Amino acid sequence: MTQDELKQEVARAAIQYVVENEIIGVGTGSTANFFIDELAKMKDRIKGAVASSEATAARLRSHGIAVLDLNQVSSMPVYIDGADEITPQGAMIKGGGAALTREKIVASVAKKFVCIADGSKLVDVLGKFPLPVEVVPMAQAVVTQKLAQIGGEPRLRMKDGQPLLTDNGNVIIDMHGLQIADPAAMEAAINNIVGVVTVGLFARQAADVCLLGTPEGVKTLVF
Repeated sequence: MTQDELKQEVARAAIQYVVENEIIGVGTGSTANFFIDELAKMKDRIKGAVASSEATAARLRSHGIAVLDLNQVSSMPVYIDGADEITPQGAMIKGGGAALTREKIVASVAKKFVCIADGSKLVDVLGKFPLPVEVVPMAQAVVTQKLAQIGGEPRLRMKDGQPLLTDNGNVIIDMHGLQIADPAAMEAAINNIVGVVTVGLFARQAADVCLLGTPEGVKTLVF
């Protein structure tokens, strides 16, 4: 099976976690896009969705799914999103699609976080995938210096020759070459740097369930 076929499998499997007549939180990225396409088949049985990015909101609307502002929502049963890496304990690196801050905010409102990923995303130690850090632009230089002291190599994410800007108007510094033995401790340390909006470590707010696409079928990990 191709990687896209594995993503489609977990997207279909995630539908069982959608609570009918409720609002659902939806993540960002290629696997989340497959899930949105599946969600469209039952759009008349949900109240609507909260999107973690402008791109996700646009895809939801293209399917006729109502998109709600998070400020209108006090709680929701489930948030479904992909991951760039996930450990057997449920800690994740997210933010390859530059939506880490909104993803973390929407996930914080949901009662359950369901991660959907192909099997290549399961790792024993986080860090081979560059760790994204969303940063207020005026703090880019000082935050880069402080991230370098933590370890690895911080690099400003670029797009078309310019710094990539998030939906929030911030920049992203990707930390390369890390081995993250204690994800929760590193999450706290980076989030405490002045100028950091948030880091793409989801360890203190880890996944509750991971649906993992493998050639042998979808495997369910419960944390």
